[in-house]
Formats: sequence, C-alpha cells, structure tokens
Amino acid sequence: MSEYNKPLPEITPESQGFWEGCKRHELLIQRCRECGTFRHYPRVMCPNCGSWDTEWFRVSGKGRVYTWTLAVQPFHPGFVEDAPYAAVVVELDEGVRMVANIIDTNPEDLYIGMPLEVVFDDVTEEVTLPRFRRSS
Repeated sequence: MSEYNKPLPEITPESQGFWEGCKRHELLIQRCRECGTFRHYPRVMCPNCGSWDTEWFRVSGKGRVYTWTLAVQPFHPGFVEDAPYAAVVVELDEGVRMVANIIDTNPEDLYIGMPLEVVFDDVTEEVTLPRFRRSS
C-alpha cells in the first residue's frame, strides 16, 4: 500500500460503525429502530422522530447520480494529480444520499440518474473509503 497523501476522515463515536463497515467492505447506514428512517451522515438522533434508538443496516451499495460538481482547482496538495475530478451526490436505492468520489468515469460522461455501485478503497491500514463507479 503506497502512502496516502490526502485528508482522512475524522472517525467519531457517531460515525465509527460506518467506518468499521467500510473496513469490512460493507456499506452500513444508520437506521432508526423506532420509525425505520435511514440517515446519512451518522448522528445520534433520528431527524424524523427524534429517537435515539439506532442500528447499523447493511445497504445494497447501489444507487444513482443525484448531482455532481466538478473540482477544477485543487485546494489540497494531495488532489493536484486528480484535478479535474468529480464529486457526486449518490442517492442510494434505500433513499438516503451521500457524497463520494466516482472512479473509472470521466466527468464529462456523468449524467443525472446514472446507475452506480459502491467499491471500497483501502487507503491506509486504518481507513477504507467508499467510492462509486458506474454500474450496468
């Protein structure tokens, strides 16, 4: 594994389950045990019903492009070789949205509704990042 020179996520008590799932190459999303609402980003309380009773639920990892932005100017030295690159908002089949990098797809080929699937990138021994690629 080569040295990873980009910023790493801050793993908090609220997000630890998400990152542990990624390490196992499983996409886990919080789900409220009271009302069944999925939520991402991870947090302690359900935004729908206010319950603190939550669980980690393994989702399909499939979704579609909801929107994206093209980063032309790298604001961190680790992204200089990647620019320009796209950051996408992925709407998972389970209805929750998350921001991620897309791989193996040129930014000019992106379109709203493009089918995607999660892949995992073991960037360090401690951190695995979810990324998305085009699926059929």
